[in-house]
This record gives sequence, structure tokens and C-alpha cells, in this order.
Amino acid sequence: MPPDSWKDLENAIGYHFRNPDWLRQALTHRSHAEEAPAAGGDLDNEQMEFLGDAILGFVISASLVDRFPDYDEGRLSKLKAHLVSAAHLHPVAERLEIGRFLLLGKGEELSGGRSKKALLVDTLEALVAAIYRDGGMAEAHRFVRLWIMDSVNWAQPPAVDFKSELQELLQERRASPPRYHVVREQGPEHQKLFTIELKIGGEQVAQAEGSSKKAAEQAAAQIALSRLRESETA
Repeated sequence: MPPDSWKDLENAIGYHFRNPDWLRQALTHRSHAEEAPAAGGDLDNEQMEFLGDAILGFVISASLVDRFPDYDEGRLSKLKAHLVSAAHLHPVAERLEIGRFLLLGKGEELSGGRSKKALLVDTLEALVAAIYRDGGMAEAHRFVRLWIMDSVNWAQPPAVDFKSELQELLQERRASPPRYHVVREQGPEHQKLFTIELKIGGEQVAQAEGSSKKAAEQAAAQIALSRLRESETA
């Protein structure tokens, strides 16, 4: 049975689980599952996070196409990138107080896991999957629209800072910081095109172009983020 406090989360999201095991799995960090007894122990939320990420991407993509039928692919992609970014999802997880409901192992608890940005974002994605598994796509869509889309100022959606997100992800993984190098400059002074190479720990991870060094660095960071996150689920 789930803790009574989880009713607060159900009340906040406006959805009550028919099978509370889905909610329990969504809120169970790997550190807790590893400490649980092998027989009958809890499942962690990593697969739920994988599924939730896919559902979130689909629901947001479909909603954006419906909301902005005249937008081209590039503009839609930028809006989607903002909506699925940790910078946008983290405040949502904080408003829901997701950290309060987590099942953590002792080590993760002591290291401040309840307030870690990446952990909270991952759990929010797992929660999307839990709602889908328990109530279907309509309920998952309602949750995403209410909590993740309706909080946006659609007239001026904020830009995604991919460089900051990459920095935070690497810090979470205790990895080397990213290094950006200009490898090529093309065109006249008033219309230059910069090519940036991004390395992590001496290894090239991404290369991208932009009309300024800053734009090229952001593009390279976006590519690196995508590749690093794909490697987590490979």
C-alpha cells in the first residue's frame, strides 16, 4: 500500500490511481529498489522514465501542431525543446513537491536526492508514464496540458539554455566539463558562419554551425544533450 501522504500528490494532479503500484514505481528511485529485499522488492522508475519521456514528447508535439498549424518544423522544434527541457520541467516538479514523495535509498537521501534537479525531472517523466499506464492516453494528455503546457507564456516562450543544461547534466554525472572550440569561420564579416566543436573529457561529442559563436555553441550543446540522454536508454 502507498503511504497516506501520496494522496496529497494525487489531489494535486487531480488523478487518483486505480492501481497504486504504478504510482509507487514512478516514485521509486533505483537506490531504494537496490536496498529492497530481492524477493518482492520494489521496481525502480527508470523504465517508467523512458516511457514517460516518449509520451511527453508525443503529446507536446501533437499539441503544438494543433495549436500552431502555420508554424514550420524549426519553430515547432524550438517550442518543443523548451517544453521538454529540464529548465521547464524542474519548476513543475517543484510545484508538485515531488521530492517529498520519493522513495530513496539511504545514501541518496543523505546526499540530498529529494532536491536534485535531474532526479526530480526524471521522476516527473515517470509520473507521466504512471498516469498513462493506469488511466490511458487521455489522462496523460490532460496532465501534460494542465501542468506542463498551460504554464507557458505562448506569446514569448523563453529560450532554452542548452549550455547550462549540459553543464548541469555533466555535474550530476561527475563528468568533465564541456569544452567549446571554433574550428572554422566562413563568410564575410557581416555574415559569418561559425563551426563549433564540443569536447567532453577530450572526446568530440558534437559539432554545429551558427551565425554567431554563441548560437553555434548552443546548437552543439543541444546535440550533445540529445546524444547523452540517448546513451542512458541504449
